[in-house]
Amino acid sequence: MAIGVWVLETSAHVVGEGVKHAYLLERVRHWRLTLLVLTLALLLSVVLATAVGSTYISPSAILNAFKLAACDFLNKFGLELGVHADAAAETQKLIIFEIRLPRVVLGAIVGAALAISGAALQGLFKNPMADPYVIGISSGALFGVTLSFCLPLSLLAGTYAKQVFAFFGSLLAVFLVYNIARTGSKIPVDTLLLAGIATSFLFHSISTLILYLTLRDWHQIVSWMLGGLWLASWGRVEAAVFPIVACTFLLYFFARDLNAMLLGEESALHVGIEVEIVKRAILVLAAVAAASAVAVSGTIGFVGLMVPHAVRLVVGPDHRILLPASALVGASFLIWADALVRVSSLELPVGLITAISGVPFFIYLLLRRKREMGYA
Repeated sequence: MAIGVWVLETSAHVVGEGVKHAYLLERVRHWRLTLLVLTLALLLSVVLATAVGSTYISPSAILNAFKLAACDFLNKFGLELGVHADAAAETQKLIIFEIRLPRVVLGAIVGAALAISGAALQGLFKNPMADPYVIGISSGALFGVTLSFCLPLSLLAGTYAKQVFAFFGSLLAVFLVYNIARTGSKIPVDTLLLAGIATSFLFHSISTLILYLTLRDWHQIVSWMLGGLWLASWGRVEAAVFPIVACTFLLYFFARDLNAMLLGEESALHVGIEVEIVKRAILVLAAVAAASAVAVSGTIGFVGLMVPHAVRLVVGPDHRILLPASALVGASFLIWADALVRVSSLELPVGLITAISGVPFFIYLLLRRKREMGYA
C-alpha cells in the first residue's frame, strides 16, 4: 500500500514537472516570437521612415543607395566592382546617409533608451506613472547640458561634454529625489513621485534662467528644450550609442531582481536580493541612459511613461520580456513620431508630439489609479 502511494505521488510529481517544463518552453517560444516580430517591425520602420520626408525616396532607391555605399566602401580597398551611379542616385545616397538615416537611427537609440529606462523605473517603484521625465532625471540632465553651454569645456569636448554634464545632472536629480522621498529604509511611491515632480520643475526653472541670462537664440533654445532630432548626425549617434546600449544590457541583467521585487521588498530579501543595492544600480543605469538621450536630442518626455505601460498590457509584467520589448517598441515609436514631424509642413520638435500624446495618457493613468484606490 505504501509503495503504491509512493508510486502515485512520484508519478504526480513527474507529471507536474513535465507540465511546468512544457509551459516554460511555450512561454520562451512566445517571447522569442514576440521579440522577432518587434525586431522586424523596427527594421521595417527604419526603411520606411527613411523613405518619407519633404522628398519621397522609394524603398528600392534606398536599397540601391546601400548597394552604392557598399561599393564605395569596397573601392577603398581596391575592390573595383564596376558599379557606377548617375547624379540622381548620388543625390539620393547623400540625402539618405547624411540627413535621413542618422536622424532615424538616432531616434531609434533615444526612443529605446527612454523606454527601457521607464520600464525599469516603473518596475522598481511598482508604479506605471514613473519614468525619467516624471521623476526628474530628464530635467536634471537638461540642467547639466545647459551648464555645458556656458562653460569653456563644451568648446573642447562638444557632444561628449554635454553627455558628461547631462550624466552628473541626472545623478544629482536622482540623489535629491531619492533622499527627499526616503523614509528610513523605505521609499513611499507617492512621495517619490511628488519629489520627482518638484525636482523636475526646479531643474527646468534653473535651466531656463541660465539660458535667459546667457543666450539669445530663443527659437533654437526653446526647440532644443522641447526635444528634437533635427541636428542628428553620425557624430551624435556615435556619442550616444555606446552608453545607451551598455545601460540597456546591464538593465536586462536586473530583470529577475525586478520580478522578485514586484512581490515586495521583504520577499526579495528572503530570496537573497540586496534590495537597496539593486535600487541604486537601476537608478544610476536609468539615469545614464536617459542622460545620454537628453544630451543628443533634448528633453523628449512621456516616451518612458507610455511605451512600457502599453507593452506591459501585451506581454505581461515579466521584465525578462518587458525590458527588451519596451526598448524595441520605444525605438519604433520615436522613429514614427519624428517621421510625422518631417512630413508635416512645420518642423515641430518631436518632444512636442510626444507631450501632446503623453499628457492625456498620464491623466488616464491618474484616473485609473484613483478608481483602483476606491476614490471614484
